[in-house]
Amino acid sequence: MKILSNEQLVAAYRDAKTHGQEKDWIQLLKKELRQRGLKPFKSV
Repeated sequence: MKILSNEQLVAAYRDAKTHGQEKDWIQLLKKELRQRGLKPFKSV
């Protein structure tokens, strides 16, 4: 996986979730988000 900034990673995850892309890609992005301690969506 190429190096992404935190903002690019969150945007890629959100885009993959909304467009229903491959589950493997979503899981990979989710794993990287957890490693960096990021939350892709604001909690209400």
